Order: sequence, then structure tokens, then C-alpha cells
Amino acid sequence: MRIISEDYVDGIVEYAISSEEYARYAGTTTNFINDKYAAVYVPLSRIPEKLIGSIAYSVIPKLFALLDLVSLEEMGVIRLQSSPLSLKGSGVLLGFVDTGIDYLNPMFQNADKTTRIVSIWDQTIVNMQASPDIFYYGTEYTKDQINAAIQSETPLSIVPSIDEIGHGTTLAGLAGGFTDVTADFYGAAQLSEYLIVKLKPSKTNVRTYFGVPDDVPCYSENDIMFGIAYLVNMAKKLNRPIAICIGLGTNQGSHEGLGPLNDLISNYSTQVGAAIIIAVGNEGNARHHFFGQINGAAANTLVELAVGENENNFSIELWGNTPGTYSIDIISPSGEYIPRIPARIGEFRNIRFIFDDTTIYVDYVIVEAQTGDELILIRFRNPAPGIWKFRVYGSKITSGFHLWLPVRGFISDKTVFVSPNQFTTITDPGNNLSAITATAYNPINQSLFLEASRGYTRYEQVNPDLAAPGVNIYTPLPGGQHGLASGTSLAAALMTGISALLLEWGIVRGNDRSMDTYQIKKYLIRGVKRNPALTYPNREWGYGTVDIYGTFESLRGE
Repeated sequence: MRIISEDYVDGIVEYAISSEEYARYAGTTTNFINDKYAAVYVPLSRIPEKLIGSIAYSVIPKLFALLDLVSLEEMGVIRLQSSPLSLKGSGVLLGFVDTGIDYLNPMFQNADKTTRIVSIWDQTIVNMQASPDIFYYGTEYTKDQINAAIQSETPLSIVPSIDEIGHGTTLAGLAGGFTDVTADFYGAAQLSEYLIVKLKPSKTNVRTYFGVPDDVPCYSENDIMFGIAYLVNMAKKLNRPIAICIGLGTNQGSHEGLGPLNDLISNYSTQVGAAIIIAVGNEGNARHHFFGQINGAAANTLVELAVGENENNFSIELWGNTPGTYSIDIISPSGEYIPRIPARIGEFRNIRFIFDDTTIYVDYVIVEAQTGDELILIRFRNPAPGIWKFRVYGSKITSGFHLWLPVRGFISDKTVFVSPNQFTTITDPGNNLSAITATAYNPINQSLFLEASRGYTRYEQVNPDLAAPGVNIYTPLPGGQHGLASGTSLAAALMTGISALLLEWGIVRGNDRSMDTYQIKKYLIRGVKRNPALTYPNREWGYGTVDIYGTFESLRGE
């Protein structure tokens, strides 16, 4: 089956493009995601070494990592639930595209021990009879099957889908887990039901291309797109509103909310009854971002990269702001010098360093298809430890450039930029301007989460939108356990639960039947709490800390 076979490479294409462009993929398997995008599966034997240039950068699926791995009173949820409104998410779906769910956990069950999960699409479980509803791969488990499994002495013989990592279970529990008085745990939208997508791991061939270690959880852009499409399609079929949480992120891409996944999210964000919430990532102090401007006198800017001992293969992306055109030279730790590589269309170099025993592939994309900006992709193989130096040269007109290393987990914490910049570190798709983007803070001392990614987008658009609790949060874990955790995906999960409460008030109860993601964002912004010492919006906090009770207070003119 080509969709899951390691002998085929995944790609993402717009099938509405010209027939001549689409003909390049003739003879491949095509799997349609929505009315604009499709995944194609190309034989590995047809993939050239010089991949970019042969195809557009956006065709190659980006690789996403899990972003992590409280207080409802702080967000006004407890006051809202106990007020005459008594909103608890009834009639609303919570959607997760993540590592799956521990469906046996009582917090995902009703009082009568029946499941609150409408369906699980497990992309990892091979099913040669997979239907078009699940895009011809993986296995779908219905509410009836999950209920049968719960009642069985051998539940995994009926529904073998499990959350081995626990990330998806934690986020789902925070958003809407049923009250567990004995553990003193309360979910935000306790009467909501769930739609769950368990992502399959990305293929080895794309991991190898970008240098992602085999033992790190890693997910492909096309599988995430299929997952989101499944959630939206199911919600439409059930005629119910849905709040979707995305707790994944990548440093690949332009960091301005563009590309296939972002385009898909933007499209679904405008649909009535849908709310999409995204974590901004945990890259604020990771030292994975460099920003530079060309000094007119020197005509170049020096970038120093410290590579740790025994580092895995990895890649760096350099994005130049329009109208500038940029080029680089390279100096290895031992002093080997690669002269300036000219900025030409289709420029590709395979550079082998003699003394450092390192190979670097350099791809120039002068006009990247999705953004129109320049991309230089630099891929390290067997990277020698020490200080690598790049001089970045500009054209006559320059307006700044950015470099990003891979996200935490894809690279060791010893490989960093010597002079990093903590801003413009929001991971994609957290730079999306249509979705609701969540950063994290400590509700005890009102301080920003130290590792939280900072805005704005590459072209200075406001992100994040809002802050929610995300430091030392008491969270549910697989196996019925609980513990403390921190991270922006936890904040996004809590924000998802809050969005479900608004969807109940607006869509289910009929107070605003036109409610979509953008409107929910505006409702939440109206109720924020702010520090009088700060100016809003800002790069760290967005428009302020979320307070759902404050939102409803604003609606009655208080």
C-alpha cells in the first residue's frame, strides 16, 4: 500500500494547478485531502538528490514535533460553570490530531461508564479495506466499538488503539476531561464529546532527508492535514460544532502562516461552527533562531553556529525578507573555507569537507512558491562539533533575514546559534493568522512561561493571540494517573475547552449561530485580563490572558 510504504515518498500538491504542472506526477497514487490539496506518493527510485528545484519546496511535507512532553479558576471557567449560564460544552465536539487517547480512562466516560468518544481514527493500524472517509489508510473505531471494548475483559482485542506517548491523552483531558473529585481534577468542557485522530509516524525517507532522529516522535504535514480534514468532515456529518486543538509544531517554513497546512487551517477557520486552536511552541529560549541585517559597510553579516558533540544530521533554513536576495559562504570549525555561493535560480551544492568529515547540501530557492521570498536550505550530514561560520551577503536592497534550526527534540540542546534572537520563534502552524494561537504563563506568579515562543510572525503580524495557564499544570496522564506539566500545548488544550464553551453558548444555544474561529477569537480578546505595566498587543502575551467569565461580562456592558 503506497500510502504507508517506505518505498514511496509523500508529497503535497495543489491539484487545481495547470494540467502541465500536475502531469509531472503522472503515474503516482493521488489521495485527495480537500477541494484544493492532495497527497501524492512517488516511488523512492524517482527522487533525485537535488530534490528542491526538481519540485517546489512546499511539496515536501514538513515534519512536526510534539510541543510538550491550573487553573480553571484563573480563566474564569469555574465561575462560568456555576453561573446561571452553566456552560460545560454540551453538544460540542472536541477534536485532537495527536498521539491518540487512553479511551479506558474514566475521564473520557459518562457517569454510566459509556464512552464520550464518538470515533477514533488511528492512522497507525493497517487496514487494506480503509474507506474514503478515512482517506484509504488507518482504521476507524466507532462509539459502539469503544463501548464494547470498555465492557470487555480484553478491550484491546476490540479497539487496539492506544496512546503510547500520552501527549494526546493529556491535552484531551485538560480540554474536557470528566470531573475526578478524588484526584481533584476538572476539565474545562466536561460535557463535550471527542473526535480523535492518532497520527502515524512520518516515513523514514523524509526523516532522513531533513536529518530527524529515528527515535523521536515525528509527524508529516500531509497526515496532519488528513487528520484535520477528517475532524471537520465528521463534525459536518454529525451537524455539531467542533473545537480542534493542535499541539504540534515545526521550525520549517516561512514563519508567516503560509504553506499547505496553514492554508487548510485558514480555510476551515472560516467555517461556521469550527474553532481551531494552536500552541505557539516552546522555542523562546532554545537559541534556535537568528535574525540579521546586512551592514552596508561590511556588505555581510556573520552567523556563528555552535554544533555539539555527537550531533545527529540536521537542517537549517534561511529565509530572506523581500526585496532582498541573499547568499552565503561557509567556514568549518577546522578553518576550511567554501567561497560565497552565488544566488542563482536552481543553485545546488554538495560540499564535502576534508578535515571535518562533514557533508553539507545547499539548496537555493530564489522565489519560493508559497511566499515569493528566498529560501536557502542547508542540510548537515555527520556534522563536526565546534563553531561553524556563515557569512550572509545581501543584494543592493536588503530587509533582513532569519535562520531557524529544528525544534526541540529534533536536535540536541548543545547545537545553538551563538548570538540567538528569542523573537519570531513561534513554530508553525502557530503563525497562522486565522486560527487562535495560545501561549503559556504561570497563574501563580503571573509570569510568562520561560520557554514559550515569542512573536511576531516574520512580517510582524500579531501572534500569539492570547495567553492561558501552562506552567506546573495538574494534568491527567495515561493509566488514570495525574501529574504536573508545563508547555504551550497545555495552554492550547485549555483554550480549546474554553472555545467549546463559547460554541455551546453561540451555536448550540442559538445566541450566535454564525460563530467561527475568528469570531471566537474576538469574543475571547474582549474578556482578557491585562497587566497595566505592559502595552498590548505584544510579542509575549498577545492581547492578554484569557478570562472566559470576563468575556460574558463584556457582553452585558460591564
